[in-house]
Formats: sequence, C-alpha cells, structure tokens
Amino acid sequence: MIDYREIIRLKSADYSNTSVASSTGSSRNKVADIWKKAQEKQIEWPIPDKLTNEDLKAILYPQEATEQSRLLPDYEYVYNELAKPGVTLSLLWAEYCIKCQDTGKIAYQHTQFNEKYHAYASSKKATLRLRHKPGDELEVDWVGDTLPVTDPLTGLKDPAYVFVACLPCSMYGYAEAFPDMKAPHWIEAHIHAYEFFGGVTRILIPDNLKVGVIKNTRTELVLNRSYHEMAEHYDTAIIPARPLKPKDKPNAEGSVKVMETWILAALRNRVFFTYDELNLAIREKLNEYNERPFQKKKGSRKSVFEEEEKEFLMPLPATPYETAVWSTATIQPDYLISVGESKYSVPNEFIGKKVDIRATEKVIEVFYHNNRIASHIRKDHCPEPIYIPEHMPEKHRIYMQYNSEFFLKWASQNGPSTLTVVKSFLYSHKVEQQGYKTCTSLMRLADRYTPQSLEQACERALSFTPAPSLKNISIILKNKLEKSKDEKVQYSKGSQYGITRGSAYYGGER
Repeated sequence: MIDYREIIRLKSADYSNTSVASSTGSSRNKVADIWKKAQEKQIEWPIPDKLTNEDLKAILYPQEATEQSRLLPDYEYVYNELAKPGVTLSLLWAEYCIKCQDTGKIAYQHTQFNEKYHAYASSKKATLRLRHKPGDELEVDWVGDTLPVTDPLTGLKDPAYVFVACLPCSMYGYAEAFPDMKAPHWIEAHIHAYEFFGGVTRILIPDNLKVGVIKNTRTELVLNRSYHEMAEHYDTAIIPARPLKPKDKPNAEGSVKVMETWILAALRNRVFFTYDELNLAIREKLNEYNERPFQKKKGSRKSVFEEEEKEFLMPLPATPYETAVWSTATIQPDYLISVGESKYSVPNEFIGKKVDIRATEKVIEVFYHNNRIASHIRKDHCPEPIYIPEHMPEKHRIYMQYNSEFFLKWASQNGPSTLTVVKSFLYSHKVEQQGYKTCTSLMRLADRYTPQSLEQACERALSFTPAPSLKNISIILKNKLEKSKDEKVQYSKGSQYGITRGSAYYGGER
C-alpha cells in the first residue's frame, strides 16, 4: 500500500522526489504524480488523523480503473540471457509477451521493456560518488564492539553498546553508550544526537536494524512505528541504506571504525561503574576526535561543522520527542489493556477489537484504526485497574460509585431507621465492602415499595432485633406488616435473625 500521508508530509516539507521515493519505497514518478494531484485537490499537511491512506487514494484517484496488473519482467534473467550468443532484447521481449498471454497478464510495450532493462543494467554497473550538501544527511549506527560497565558490589560486567552519528559533509560525529540496542534507547540516542548538533538534517540514514527498519526491499519499505513517529516530530525523512550495502553510508561505517580506535580502544583499560561515568569519558574522547586536525586539509571536523554546516541544519522543535513504545492488544471482556504492571480502561464498545497502544513515560494512549479512543496518565505498579467512568457500561458505572459514604448518605436521607439498618449491614462484616451488595438490595426495596414503606419496615424490624437481616425487612414489606401497629410480630429466639408472625396473622384476622 502506498503511504500517501507520508509522501504528502515530506513533499510539504520541500523534500525532493528522489528523497521521498527512497524514504517511502515509491517511484519518483509516482511521488510527483501524487503531489501534483494533492495540490490540485488542495490537500495540505497536516492531514487529519481520521483521513487514512485509503481515503486519500479515493480522493486523489477517484476515477482510477481497477485494471489488470502487468507482469514485471525478470530483468536478472534478461541480463544473463543477453550474454549468450544470438540472444537479443527483441527476442526476449517476444518471449516475455508469450509468457504474459499464458498467465493472463498485461505486457509492457517494447519501448518500455527496453527502457526498464537499460535502467536495471545501469544500476548493476554503476558506482555512485556521493557529494554531500551541508545539513542534508545524518548517518547513524551501532558500534560492533562494546565497553564493560562493572557492578561495584558484585564485580559483574555488563556490556555497554555505543551509538554513533555522523554528518557526512563535515564528518562531525556524536557517540553515546547505552545498556542495550532496543527501540527506546535507539530513539533516545537520536534525540541526544540532534541536541548535540543543535539542529536536524533533512535526511536520516540508518542501517537496517529491526528497531528502526522492519522491512527494506526494492519494492517495499516498512519502518518501526515509533521510529517513523520520531522522524515526523523532527520533520526529517528516513532513507535506510540498502541491505548489505555499506557504501550507502560510508561515513558512518568509517566513523565506526575510527571511533572504535579513538574512543573504545583508548578506554579499554579503564573501569567504569556507571553509564554516567562511561559517557563522560566518551564525551571527552569525542571532543578530541572532533577537534583533531585533518591530515590532508586545513581545519577539523568541528571547525568545518561550525563554519560550513551548522547554519544549514533545520531548527530543533520546541520540545524534544517523547519516546513512545507501540504494541497491539485485543480488548478483553473487562475492557482493560495492560501496560507494564498496570491496567487501563478503554470504551467498552471496543471489546473484541484489536487496538494499538502507545506508551510513553507520562501517557498511555489507545488507538483504533488510527483514531485515539482512550488516554490515561501513566501510573506504574498500580494494584487496582485505572478506570474512566465514561468507558464503563451504565451498570458498572453505578456500581463503581458505591462506597460506605454513598450508602450512609442515602440511608440518612431515607430515614433514621434505614440509617441504623445500613450501619448494621456495613459494620457487621470484617470488611465494609462485604456489605455493599446487601445495601444495594435494600435500595432496590425502596424503589419497589417506596422509601417511606422501607423506613417503616426498618423501624418495625429494629423493634424485634438490633441487627435485622435483609430477609426480615423483605418479609415485612411483602406482607405489608410495616404499618400494622397492632400486629403481634414475634422475634424467634431459635433464629438469630428470624421474625415470626403472631397467631392472629394465621387466625385470619388480617
């Protein structure tokens, strides 16, 4: 699926068609056509989150016909066959057309076939000499070797992984050590690098690490969602190096080797007990590396950066990117999602739906089809689920309002006898919450028989026992005994809570 949103975002930031094509995995012609149609339709960045790529496609190409797909020629096969005597492009095109007929596919015209082949053949033989523009690119990578951080109590050593970033124009570099190479530290390293340089490049060139690039083929580029989100925040375009092509980012590769010697090797005999100590030492060596004079030209990496490149960097955003970790989950019947050791609610109508979860140090957000459906302030190690009342079904919402104060307030409004009974329900248990269900049932009796009748029934029940049960009160109301002052209702000593009717009740004097 073509990423129409990303193409429009990058073109709105004045990136070239070539850069956008490399970043999104689309062709330059396709990028140009999408941008042209977006301008005609007056579609500008930022685009509302609710407008998906499918929506944009329908807007930009409303009349696009669902034509039968073409068969892409196997140009590797063509390239090898042409080396054989007597084989020509015309012959291979004719064979290609026959294959298209057999498979029911549409064939490219002879001219298109030849043009695409020559482009392929040129790429096989081409060696690209890069001329870097100031402030245009930043190359990033991890150093292969590690430095140890020693636990002062146990003496155990943990490996520290060193991130390096290099500006190809000036060769100005940055380095920092982290406990691992996972996504949060990978992104944090970029944030610190941008702050160190004091600006942002238009293009970011990483290696194909899974923490940044999920898939990078000739036809498709899939970025880690958090990494892509970070690039949007800094308004830069991620254009990964081709897999197994170190020449695509020779400066970072070269910087890795130089920094291994200049920093890691120089620190190999020192002992570090914390990452702060290690990074302080790395910064000292980094400054020496950047300020070291060039051997074959005037100046240093730092002087070239400050004099020729720094002014061309894009400004930093008002606030740094807040590192986010994305995950997916299917909403369970309790309409809760788990992040770490805490649980957070989502609207109950999304039970059974698959959602995306974005977690930062401060906020938990939940998205369904790119629309945010819930947001919580993050609370780590929270023993109880964190609910938003609006997320609950009505019955659950009412139940969550229940507490001792709620029941006592209701009872006092209903009458003194009701209050005495409710106190008995609440305080007769080891834990007050055990009496909530009984209090709720008592409230339903008020709805069924009227609050006044309930108050009279409670008064009558209390005249027989200081701790009447819900069943006692229910019997009085059911048999309309709450108003019978003459009725002899006897307390049964054989039962702790029993109430028995007087003989007159059974004698027919009702």
